[in-house]
Amino acid sequence: MLRNLWMLALTATPVMAQETPVFTPVPVAEHVYAGGWEHFVGGGVAAFDCSGDGLPELYAAGGTNPAALFKNDSGEPGGLLAFHPDTPEALALTGVIGAYPLDVDGDGILDLAVLRVGEDHLLRGLGNCAFEPFDLGFTSSDHWTTAFSATWEAGQSLPTLAFGTYVDRTRQDGPFEACDVTLLYRPEGDRYAAPTTLTPGWCALSMLFTDWNRDGRADLRVSNDRHYYVRGGEEQMWAMEDTPRLYGPEDGWQAYKLWGMGIASRDISGDGFSDVYLTSMGDQKLQVFDHAAGGPVYTDATYGRGTTSHRPHVGGDGRPSTGWHAAFGDVNNDTRDDIFVAKGNVEQMPDAAMKDPNSLLIQQADGTFSEASVEAGIATMERSRGAALADLNLDGTLDLAVINRRAAMEVYQGPKPMGHWLLVRLDALAPNTGGIGAFVEIRTEAGVQTREVTVGGGHAGGDAGWLHFGLGEATDAEVRVIWPHGSTSDWQDVTADSRVTLTPN
Repeated sequence: MLRNLWMLALTATPVMAQETPVFTPVPVAEHVYAGGWEHFVGGGVAAFDCSGDGLPELYAAGGTNPAALFKNDSGEPGGLLAFHPDTPEALALTGVIGAYPLDVDGDGILDLAVLRVGEDHLLRGLGNCAFEPFDLGFTSSDHWTTAFSATWEAGQSLPTLAFGTYVDRTRQDGPFEACDVTLLYRPEGDRYAAPTTLTPGWCALSMLFTDWNRDGRADLRVSNDRHYYVRGGEEQMWAMEDTPRLYGPEDGWQAYKLWGMGIASRDISGDGFSDVYLTSMGDQKLQVFDHAAGGPVYTDATYGRGTTSHRPHVGGDGRPSTGWHAAFGDVNNDTRDDIFVAKGNVEQMPDAAMKDPNSLLIQQADGTFSEASVEAGIATMERSRGAALADLNLDGTLDLAVINRRAAMEVYQGPKPMGHWLLVRLDALAPNTGGIGAFVEIRTEAGVQTREVTVGGGHAGGDAGWLHFGLGEATDAEVRVIWPHGSTSDWQDVTADSRVTLTPN
């Protein structure tokens, strides 16, 4: 009933007409994600400001090639998007699967969690894009790490870190049914002890700490690849109690199996709770959270909303698609979140499409989605993996960077703003300076947009910094923040087409 009321309200709300944005390719130095079977997966990119000028850099995984940092040369907010490679020695690592930015030590400078085939690294940002290993007791063994997420648990001075490992390469009877475990690093004071293993592990390729029911505690959602768990495995949600436990049918969690590659999370139903989009081989799954059910219950809305993206929409290859990174974002600033999906064959899998263009699903006024990547100019046929859908030059529209396997990285500048916009940055108190776990709410005549601030999800990479909101025809808005483990700010008036930094009361 609530869903029907929301749909009626949405169709009755005056919003600007849907438009298809056109992205412009940006020339960048060639960078390729390469390697053997250990790099069939991964290939993530982290978008974050390490130079201190507010504009995000790109740190791109290289696989057997060295990872590379691309400095942002846009010059000033709104400038022409441009990058050049400038990789410090600490980041020029081989074996890199992906990376996620976050401020681990609460000093206001973003750090990096680097996922590798081999030992993972937790690197401290020193400013001006310099990095060094942390001295926090963090240690890593030789794993094949393919997923990551982080959250701040109540009362802790350091974040809780989760590293998802894929196939145990030491198993002589592998690789099938040889899935490795999830490693959970919980702080003990100002140090990390040896990790706790969350078992069973079912070959994680994406994970996300999310406060799914907004009770103040983030639990860990894990998307797993049934290609290697074959049987017995499923998608997972760990309740982050003193001793973590898996949610099960008694909690409302429903067993779900897919070739899980990536997780995207966003409230697209307007009820204030995050829904999820899961990439897979064969089709992609949109699951809407049912907050009235009293547990972690998600309802499949894939076909009703038109988000399957299950076969190539151009190129003539009729075999099933393979989805990797997924991201929500309002690419035409009409107040409705759209979905980007990076797609591409694992390598030479004969049952899956080889010509598998990336997808851009534009949300219509009735809540359904329509494919528009060809019109937008981003329907690449390469084997895409990770991506960043973020405002890279702070001009109010989303830009795009895509990492490809055995082909060059692609960067696209978004169009000039097609509607009004707002960029929001959280500047919280230490230790959680990024306000991870907060909920940001933007209110206009079109309704309330709700954004949970998280670290994780996607496929092997994420972004940190400015949150982008499309405002449609609204020239002003109200904003408030529900801070993690703390207070709720008052509604604050803001002007459209501006950048706003918010701090706790």
